[in-house]
Amino acid sequence: MNRWPDKLALLVVTLWVGSLWAIGGIAAPTLFKVIPTTYLAGQVAGKMFTLVAYVGMASAAYLLIHRILRSGMGAFKQGFVWIVIAMLLITLLGHFGIQPVIASIKAQAAMPADMMQGVFADRFRTWHGIASIAYLLECLLGIALVLRART
Repeated sequence: MNRWPDKLALLVVTLWVGSLWAIGGIAAPTLFKVIPTTYLAGQVAGKMFTLVAYVGMASAAYLLIHRILRSGMGAFKQGFVWIVIAMLLITLLGHFGIQPVIASIKAQAAMPADMMQGVFADRFRTWHGIASIAYLLECLLGIALVLRART
């Protein structure tokens, strides 16, 4: 673990997992307490979650390439690699699967206030709940990734 690519891998894990927890656990909840409208807070939080998704995709790419170059195909016998793959899949599902559905629901609602009323509210809450569970799972996998980062 003395080579710079190994040290960079530790920094990448730190950036990825740290950003997941900082945005999901600190920044987003704070936005909803500080910004007067939930619609505006949601817009800002959405932008931050998009940024975290791109950080995750780039981080996963580096970590997978790094491990494969370091260990060859034996990398796929390491729990670390499978955690990275699982986190990447959750990131991709959230960003390219779940978030477009949520955006579509928002677009169908005539006004932001309509989001919290009627059929749009139920659909929005359901998909937001799915997104939240997926994000929490990714955060928990991030803890496992940090614990395995030096192996």
